Amino acid sequence: MPDTKTMPKVEKSEAEWRRELTPMQYAVLREKATERPFTGEYEREHRPGAYICAGCGQTLFESDAKFDSGCGWPSFTQPAVESHVAEERDISHGMVRTEVLCASCHGHLGHVFEDGPGPTGLRYCINSAALKLQPK
Repeated sequence: MPDTKTMPKVEKSEAEWRRELTPMQYAVLREKATERPFTGEYEREHRPGAYICAGCGQTLFESDAKFDSGCGWPSFTQPAVESHVAEERDISHGMVRTEVLCASCHGHLGHVFEDGPGPTGLRYCINSAALKLQPK
């Protein structure tokens, strides 16, 4: 059962983030970069477990919500707990999208689209570098 408590807000200096994260994690979580498709560690992962934020450890997604969307990034139908993710309008790159962020550390995770399977119809397209799997 996922943790339903939201972690306290995490605030660190850019120097602290750079020290604690790998270069790819920093680029994705702090600079809103995107991994190349089909290259992320968890894109083809099938082990059961919880996916937590690589920046702060907040539980974000459960493996039972993960599905193969064919888009090249790990995809989920819903967050483990709605309040653990935040959404913002993203108008970068000439598109209008919905950005998904960790509600605790405000790290960039990816985007959510309305072309996923039931029951939600959503596809949370998430960078592997933003996640860590805690296997069950």
